[in-house]
Amino acid sequence: MTKLISLKYDKNGLIPAIIQDYKTKEVLMVAYMNKESLKRSIKLKKTCFWSRSRKEYWVKGETSGNFQLVKEIRYDCDLDALLIKVRQAGKGVACHTGNRSCFYRKLVL
Repeated sequence: MTKLISLKYDKNGLIPAIIQDYKTKEVLMVAYMNKESLKRSIKLKKTCFWSRSRKEYWVKGETSGNFQLVKEIRYDCDLDALLIKVRQAGKGVACHTGNRSCFYRKLVL
């Protein structure tokens, strides 16, 4: 297991986290973490992120009840992105729009 300090955070101390349903493999959302929010996610076993706009920590589901229970955390080969596999709790939606995934729209090719 890689220590948290060896991950590569950007100049703002953030690392992108791709959130994926651990059973269906569906990508649910992307958010940003810093070292502290990653530690909190590991401790709580719920996803915790850093809000770039509000400049504060937030646990997914605190207001909506749609928590993401952490099952596994992986990192990519460059150590600069996370893949967090979760069980979506509550109504099973990850997006603030009420959709299951934030990736519910398609570009026309």
